[in-house]
Amino acid sequence: MAQINSCLKYIFIVFNFFFAIVGGVIIGLAVLAHFFANDEVEQNLEDHTAGVIVLYAIGITTMVIAIVGAYGAHKENKVCLVVFQTFMVTGGLVMFRIAIPEVINRPKMEAMLDVELRKMLPLNRAEKKIRNMLDLLQTHMHCCGLFSYKDWEDDIPDSCECTEVVEKYECQNINYRDFYQMKTKSIYSEPCFPIILHYVLMVVDIGLGVFFFLAALAVLGSVMSSIMICQLRPPKRSSVLLATTTISTPEPPKYQELERNPPPY
Repeated sequence: MAQINSCLKYIFIVFNFFFAIVGGVIIGLAVLAHFFANDEVEQNLEDHTAGVIVLYAIGITTMVIAIVGAYGAHKENKVCLVVFQTFMVTGGLVMFRIAIPEVINRPKMEAMLDVELRKMLPLNRAEKKIRNMLDLLQTHMHCCGLFSYKDWEDDIPDSCECTEVVEKYECQNINYRDFYQMKTKSIYSEPCFPIILHYVLMVVDIGLGVFFFLAALAVLGSVMSSIMICQLRPPKRSSVLLATTTISTPEPPKYQELERNPPPY
């Protein structure tokens, strides 16, 4: 009976153990998405449910595939290895299908984000949840407006004000109208758009790294499972026609009868 190479078997089991850890990490990220979501996210949970469900699905599927592959290698079960290989090939193609268009679109990300954010202007007339989100962003990132403080027109929020605690950030004095009176306010000079763009690109780069990493794991797993499946196939036996050669053995010669009378000398 064909057997898998023991060294390859143990390497494959360790590979699947590592693959299961990756699935556990993805599930952990999905769990953290619930606990560390802010109040605004909790109130609009339906907008984020799809992403969390996708994380759970990817993590659980990854762990199940890893268990099937490790079991198939340990028990030398050809069916489990074929199932594992099928998922690896399919998963690798899906990862490449998602990652490659994102790589192509990454240079266009700044222009696309610029167009989307300009739809929110002016900020003082935007929806309440957008204003609350920007207030939180301006307070923590020490910026004002998306592209300029003028995005708020004459209704500049308190989150734009520079305080003594954050003197290291650049501030500027501006004049604005408040109930027909001109006032001066010290606000952050840096707009929020470069900061938002930095974090968006960072998230995109991390996502691309994860997708290509999973695709590389899928290719490696597919190659190893293919080798083991080949090793489990019984060796092909060529049908050899055994021709039985009939050898005719002549009958032993009859012994001649000795003359009873010996010849005369």
